[in-house]
Amino acid sequence: MSQNRVLIHSIAFLAIGVITSGCSGGHKYDRSESDRSALEKTSEAIRGAFGRGDIATIMAYHHPEVVKSLSYGNYLIGRDAVQKDIAGTLQRFNLEWKENQVRSILIQGDTAVELTDFVIQGIPKKQGEPFLFRGRAMVVYVRYENSPTGWASIREIIQPAT
Repeated sequence: MSQNRVLIHSIAFLAIGVITSGCSGGHKYDRSESDRSALEKTSEAIRGAFGRGDIATIMAYHHPEVVKSLSYGNYLIGRDAVQKDIAGTLQRFNLEWKENQVRSILIQGDTAVELTDFVIQGIPKKQGEPFLFRGRAMVVYVRYENSPTGWASIREIIQPAT
């Protein structure tokens, strides 16, 4: 695989992995079961929306001031930039989560921080072979009344597996 193609795949899946880090399994320190349940529903909704290519639903779980660091040199500021990146990814690939394991979640007041390991299968829409993207995401959620679950991603960073 050419270096350019590997870079494109990495960037595309970094965006996805960051957005979709889940809220199940692992060690959790949470204020309440209702908060944990709402965060789990947030993750499930985002991952499901990626699988369907449903950009509107994905964006419903992102705060207007979201910032994502998807890889070195790929830094997105604001919902418009994130939405543009997601749309570009979903034009090129169908995505399926193969694994999503929360390693840690901390809920403190109106903020939650989550560390998740993930494996996403990418299936090119035009040509190319399916591939797996593995990595780790740190997602910071805040309470946000316009989100369907009351929680929205406001900061995210991806670390690809090496």
